[in-house]
Amino acid sequence: MMEPIPYINQSWSFEGIDGASSFEELRQARVLLQNELQGLLSASLSPIEWYQTVNELHDRIYRKAVELCIQGMVEEGFGQPPVPYAFIVFGSSGREEATLWSDQDNGMIIDDAPHDGKEAYFAELGLRLSDTLEQLGYAKCEGKVMCSEVLWRKTLEAWKKQLHDWRTDLAWEPVRNLIIASDMRFVAGERSLAEQWVAAFYEGFRTVPELSDAVLRNTVKHKATLNILGQVVTERFGEHAGGFDVKYGVYIPLVNSARFLALQHGIKETSTLKRLQRLMVLEAVPMTLSDAAQRAFMSALKLRRSTPIALKDGLQHSSGFLDEKQLKQKQVHFELRETLGLVRRVHRALQRQLRFTERRRS
Repeated sequence: MMEPIPYINQSWSFEGIDGASSFEELRQARVLLQNELQGLLSASLSPIEWYQTVNELHDRIYRKAVELCIQGMVEEGFGQPPVPYAFIVFGSSGREEATLWSDQDNGMIIDDAPHDGKEAYFAELGLRLSDTLEQLGYAKCEGKVMCSEVLWRKTLEAWKKQLHDWRTDLAWEPVRNLIIASDMRFVAGERSLAEQWVAAFYEGFRTVPELSDAVLRNTVKHKATLNILGQVVTERFGEHAGGFDVKYGVYIPLVNSARFLALQHGIKETSTLKRLQRLMVLEAVPMTLSDAAQRAFMSALKLRRSTPIALKDGLQHSSGFLDEKQLKQKQVHFELRETLGLVRRVHRALQRQLRFTERRRS
């Protein structure tokens, strides 16, 4: 579980972030802290402790970025937010599994209280915030899951309608959006708005039985990672030829599997490990499968933070691929094969469940 980290590092401090009075100061604080965190990779810091610290770093940057954007709007005559709001995150940030180089996945919930100018105000805030986060090193989401987009920035009532529309249209895209939304986590603003959003989200799963099957169909799409001989399948072409895609080969299949099972059983945690642990407590999956999934996910976290990084303007970037040189290391190759075997076990169990469900409904 992602509990508070037990170690004490006297040199570690978020003061540079919390005390930043400009975007440039905030960016500099991020660069300094990310370099220290990268240095802790080889220290006596477990993967869970490392990810927990990284995600605390991101959360504090997000909160300060929101604060500075609003401060700028006040100075330019827009004023304070006219109604309460919640800044929320999705994706790996929503699951508290973001790396030091993760991109943007965020949104906004706006209070339903009437105010003539609130849509325009939060549209401006959303644009500023997305641009600011990009300047701070968070690349804009290719899928446009950002508070600058109307689809992911709505009043609470409009969000409820959108969630209803997504769960009653079982086509691929609406279900995909619903899956993205299921990782939502509150970061800044008015927490009660996020709590009401969560209640509306899970009510939908209780009222639309077919939704679980639709999510499962999306979940079992899986990149081939082991051939029939049990050998690791590497990239054949392109800039990553000879390398292995950790994100989509190991990490995402486990995230997707845990998410589906959590949604099926009404588990509201967004962290993958917490989802797996709750499933075990509820005895929702066989103990052996639960143990396999947790071991595989721990390995996936380690492998994900081990991919080669490059610095650009002082900020870290990674392709998410293990390179050919790393794969030739016996320990890395052994751990990857073991993990992929566990991933395949979990994935095949879900495939069997989908086939059973489809036969039952036919």
